[in-house]
Amino acid sequence: MYRDHEFDPVTPEEEERRREAEEFARRVRREVRRMERGEADEDIRADEEAEAAERAEALARERRERRRHASMFWQLISGSILVREGVSKYYPYMLTIAGMFFLSIVVMFWSLHLDRRFLRLDREVQILRERSIRLQEQRYQRTTHTAIVEQLRARGIELQDPAAPGEIIEN
Repeated sequence: MYRDHEFDPVTPEEEERRREAEEFARRVRREVRRMERGEADEDIRADEEAEAAERAEALARERRERRRHASMFWQLISGSILVREGVSKYYPYMLTIAGMFFLSIVVMFWSLHLDRRFLRLDREVQILRERSIRLQEQRYQRTTHTAIVEQLRARGIELQDPAAPGEIIEN
């Protein structure tokens, strides 16, 4: 090839293409030699086995993912059960059930509050009854005949009981 510094008939693109073609031819020759020796069969078999293993792993991964998403428990936890096909027509019923749950909780706390209030009032009534009984006992002790006689003696006044029993006057 003639190398003239002013004119070169081969462009850099053509020279790059020639180099690539030579490299490709070298690779082909090397691969052909390997195939003739039997080395390529082993590599091809290893590549096929690796591809089969990758496919099996991808299938297993896809099965696990499908099984995980298909489980009812997982759907409840993730909330994906609400976006399944056909579930949207049951939204009003689910909202009604949720409302009933909340209403039952409110009623339960309300009844608990009323029960505590009843117990407190019942305790107060019991205390008032006991106090009333004590006051009645004190009044009875103070108003008995002997108590009156003792009070009068303590003051120095003699009580004289009538000889005849008293008469009851009716209206």
